[in-house]
Amino acid sequence: MSIRTALISGATGFIGRLLVEKLCKCNVSVSALVRPRRDIDKGRPWPISNFSTITADLLDAASLHNTCIGIDTVFHLAGYAHKNNYDDAQTRRLHQRITVDGTRALLAEATHAGVRRFVFISSVKAMGEGGDGLLDESYPPEPSSPYGHAKLMAERLVLKAGQEYGMYVSVLRLPIVYGQGHKGNLDRMIKAIDRGTFPSLPEVGNRRSMIHVDDVLQAILLVARNPQANGEIYIVTDGKAYSTREIYECICKALGRRVPHWSVPVIVLRAGAVLGDITGSILGRPAGLNTKSLRKLLGSAWYSSGKISRELGYRPTRTLANALPEMVE
Repeated sequence: MSIRTALISGATGFIGRLLVEKLCKCNVSVSALVRPRRDIDKGRPWPISNFSTITADLLDAASLHNTCIGIDTVFHLAGYAHKNNYDDAQTRRLHQRITVDGTRALLAEATHAGVRRFVFISSVKAMGEGGDGLLDESYPPEPSSPYGHAKLMAERLVLKAGQEYGMYVSVLRLPIVYGQGHKGNLDRMIKAIDRGTFPSLPEVGNRRSMIHVDDVLQAILLVARNPQANGEIYIVTDGKAYSTREIYECICKALGRRVPHWSVPVIVLRAGAVLGDITGSILGRPAGLNTKSLRKLLGSAWYSSGKISRELGYRPTRTLANALPEMVE
């Protein structure tokens, strides 16, 4: 199925900008949905041809009126993703208003305008962290954060709209995304290791899934162009499972640093996490190391992209090992 005209929400984000460039190179007429007063020219320049911007805000349903006229495919990447991921009333309200209500409003405009396809970029957080086992799309969703709950609710809105209005819909669940220029947890880890402020972590045999942004783009275009993806949810990864220690060692090597032969014992990390819990409760804000952050650091979040590989022919092209040198540079 060909894509002629596309609307992209979240176009100013890391994945969104690269998706804009990719589609413009494929001669797709692209409209970027940007918030009022957003500095859309920050960073790399936008494509000159086949590109325009539409000013609207997911928090204001009225501002979305007529944004989907003449659009055949909507790529919905926008949402609320607070980096500290607090679980309080205000944070939950923002997740609800932006990710859930915003998705509902954009879906209403898409169905009203007769949009043919709606691709929603979600997260494996909609499923929860799981345990040490490999999770696939059949795993019952158990989100453990406001972000994950909001993504799951938005997914269900998208799939319901497809059933009720006959619109082609598809959902992609992403794990940690990496790639040159991405300012996320991995970028912060690289900088901390470079400064010598990141502890030498022990090997605990945990497994974490990740994906390079190039393969995210591959998967987005696969689900948008393949009729078999209609009404489906797909997890997409780079096909590898990384322990946190492996990630640490890969970063050290990419930085040209000697990999320490020693590591901080788990019992010491746990003691530090408990101290962080106490400090956080006194100061009223989370400490850098606490029980929750340590659980994420040493725990598993392992997912299978077997379904999208079998059904749509997805084949990952990048791994952390061959991507880290350009990220470090």
